Amino acid sequence: MIEGTLRPLRADARRNRDKILAAAVRVFTAEGLEAHLERIAKEAGVGSATLYRNFPTREALVEAVYRNEVAQLCDAAPTLLAQKPPLEALRAWTRLFLDYVTAKYGMIDALRAIAATGSNPYGHSREMIQAAITSLMDACAAAGAIRTDVRPTDIGAALEGIALTSPGAEHRQQAERLLDLTLDGLTVRR
Repeated sequence: MIEGTLRPLRADARRNRDKILAAAVRVFTAEGLEAHLERIAKEAGVGSATLYRNFPTREALVEAVYRNEVAQLCDAAPTLLAQKPPLEALRAWTRLFLDYVTAKYGMIDALRAIAATGSNPYGHSREMIQAAITSLMDACAAAGAIRTDVRPTDIGAALEGIALTSPGAEHRQQAERLLDLTLDGLTVRR
């Protein structure tokens, strides 16, 4: 079937797909690439056939999990801005970024293997993440909460650096301290 002509999933099928993706994040984060797909199906509360109907290969599941995580991360920016003052929204989003990186860290070997086959699991993820950072920083700048001489690409690079130096859940506290230092340097003092 040509992409774009796919029918939307029924509500129950969509719920099952979402449960599989959420379980896969947890299992891949905990166990890495060697995680058994049957374990993911069990944790999702679905049968193996349901998992394979949605994701016929491990690579398809890993790529879908990655894309879903990026979409959730980026979709959180406008939601946070609607719920919190801009600087608090930016701070909360950076914590979500750490969650995203922690999940991605458990799948990194699989993502590299997929990329090596010529597929591009990363697609437009960098641009999507940069757009989310830009929207958060624009709101903060409009509120007078942050310096205006720092570019969104600078914050993106800082976030990537923090993620690379503090990978995995075991380094979460250090990563959060580094995020606080970065955001404190960005904040306008009154």
